[in-house]
Amino acid sequence: MSSHNALIDVVIPVYNEQEALEGSVARLSAYLEAHCPYRWRIVIADNASIDQTPQIGRRLAAASERVEYVRLEQKGRGRALKHVWSQSPADVMSYMDVDLSTSLDCFLPLVQPLVERRFDVAIGSRLARGAQVTRGLKREVISRIYNLIIKVMFPRKRFSDAQCGFKAISQKAARELLPLVKDTGWFFDSELLLKAEARGYRIHEVPVTWVDDPGTSVKIAHTAWEDLKGLWRVRWGG
Repeated sequence: MSSHNALIDVVIPVYNEQEALEGSVARLSAYLEAHCPYRWRIVIADNASIDQTPQIGRRLAAASERVEYVRLEQKGRGRALKHVWSQSPADVMSYMDVDLSTSLDCFLPLVQPLVERRFDVAIGSRLARGAQVTRGLKREVISRIYNLIIKVMFPRKRFSDAQCGFKAISQKAARELLPLVKDTGWFFDSELLLKAEARGYRIHEVPVTWVDDPGTSVKIAHTAWEDLKGLWRVRWGG
């Protein structure tokens, strides 16, 4: 793969994001057009939205050959990512949250080591040295506790932040790892990283500049409980 010919997919998983979607795609497109040296596509992965998100997504895709809209009729961020990544022709597949909480200036440091084949998996980290994070105390505490629990349950774990919505994977790693990941929700990220480490993949971490979205629809307590159940399954059930 020549770095100049590399194709990068940037997936935005969405559920009922009619307010944010158009502005975020426009902002992301402008950034990639100005700064990304590789070929790129934006893929809107809609997991069963029931608001105006489908209409907006289809319109954005019709207006640009670099934007694709994919509709799934079942909910689940992990399901959407697995579906789109599994069918992607890209050399490197990435994703970011629709609110663009992570600074786009972190994108090239995320994908470049994968294009250059120095790593096969890359993650944004809000806990790595050099990260600049703005978020409420509750989410900060929950995130740190969750990552501590992973460290206790998986002592050989080396990555620092499993949940940051800013990740990338090479096509080679995706083909091996995606069939092994069972979760279809928010635990998808953690399971993917744990399976990657178990198979010897080195994970590249990028300290990110990250600003919490106060309007997020994520149900923190429910998500935390599902994550804990997922950790138990991976640790003792495979």
